[in-house]
Amino acid sequence: MISLPALSAFVNQENMIQRPIPSSGEALPLVGLGTWQTFDVGAAASERSPLVEVLKILMEKGGKVIDSSPMYGKSEAVVGDLTAAMGNSAHFFYATKVWTSGKDAGTRQMQASMEKMRRKQMDLMQIHNLVDWKTHVKTLKTWKETGKIRYWGITHYVDPAHEELEAIIRSEQPDFAQFNYSIRSRHAERSLLDSCSKHKTAVIINQPYESGSLFRLVKGKALPSWVAEFDINSWGQYFLKFILSHGAVSCVIPGTSTPEHMLDNAMAGYGRLPDEAGRERMFDYLNTI
Repeated sequence: MISLPALSAFVNQENMIQRPIPSSGEALPLVGLGTWQTFDVGAAASERSPLVEVLKILMEKGGKVIDSSPMYGKSEAVVGDLTAAMGNSAHFFYATKVWTSGKDAGTRQMQASMEKMRRKQMDLMQIHNLVDWKTHVKTLKTWKETGKIRYWGITHYVDPAHEELEAIIRSEQPDFAQFNYSIRSRHAERSLLDSCSKHKTAVIINQPYESGSLFRLVKGKALPSWVAEFDINSWGQYFLKFILSHGAVSCVIPGTSTPEHMLDNAMAGYGRLPDEAGRERMFDYLNTI
């Protein structure tokens, strides 16, 4: 059953919609930024200048979450460099991951990530794709207790991992779970999203555009006029608002290195969101294309 609790309470035409992190009540804006591939760049101004603009737009439009990983090449260091140079690095909510096996290796990697991102305290540390999760859970719980991190979580990006994610949510009750979910990839609706709500686990959604395949599907197609009811002005917003209209979703993190795309993504966090009937109408319409 789709959970859609009092969505109207979160809607504001002038500010990005926020939802509370269930384990703390802290407000989190609905649209953030992923950094896989897009922030894995060198030191040249030509490579970094667009990313500075992306971060400025994210901040100006009220977004906070920046998600990275040691798996993403130079991305962590680039995020750290650029946000520090902006002079308002405390605005953002920094999330990264541990992606190795063994307690000592995991500790070293997480400490290195914090240095790269220039954080004395990481907002969210996640176990990337559940790699050696039983070992890292113990470390992360200790790090949260001692204040080294504020929240901890688990991640994956494919449907077959959802059952294991759900089992860990039930047994360990992480603050966050990050996984794939989109208008055409709705496996998470079977029970994972409801389990997150039940166990007070915040949800970050990756793969919202299905690696770009959704845009290829609608290329050259006009939006239906009725989506104006949900303040949708682009296909990107169509796809993101479908995700964000699920009440269990805390944040979606589309990746981009293009300022115009960041602005378009951010605007999905504004205005009206579809109700359950609207969601199904959006899904059914897409299947006619």
